[in-house]
Amino acid sequence: MTPTQDPAPRTPTRSKRADARRNQETLLAAAAEVFVASGVDAPIRQIAAKAGVGLGTIYRHFPTRADLVTAVYQHQIEACAEAGPRLLTEASRPFDALRQWIDLFTGFLVTKHGLADALQSDSDRFAALHTYFLDRLVPVCGELLSAAVEAKDVRPGIEPYELMRGVGNLCIGRDSDPRYDPRRLIALLLQGMRLPSTD
Repeated sequence: MTPTQDPAPRTPTRSKRADARRNQETLLAAAAEVFVASGVDAPIRQIAAKAGVGLGTIYRHFPTRADLVTAVYQHQIEACAEAGPRLLTEASRPFDALRQWIDLFTGFLVTKHGLADALQSDSDRFAALHTYFLDRLVPVCGELLSAAVEAKDVRPGIEPYELMRGVGNLCIGRDSDPRYDPRRLIALLLQGMRLPSTD
């Protein structure tokens, strides 16, 4: 009996995992779009059609609507968190990176209200998500603020949590009043944080 070799036994597994991760990200992105457009009570079949998958695929990953809403919320938090370091690398000045990140953060806050409301009845799940939100995003905001302060783009002494809280407060009321655009006031807030240019 001659010994047989197992050529690259782990490669197919890794490939399947990567495919599964991509498929799940596609599903979560589709769910987020549907939730924003139609609310968190939108039919699951609408999400399945948007993602190009069957209903069984969604229910296999997310047995309940709350599971899906939670996963979408976490996915959007991760996207916002991962954008911070990338923007800091790509932007010409740290303030530009901070402004772009705050714009992403604002978009997340404006679209997440329905997600948050859908989870309010499950207080433990919502509390855990809120903790996750702060743990992931406050350090990212802090890194961007520190870089902007070091570059003398922004006044020192601003705490990342208070900036995020201020932006969040400016986003309140946007859903109930179409005349209100929080982004205009957030732009003014950021402009007020700036130091006079020395260029």
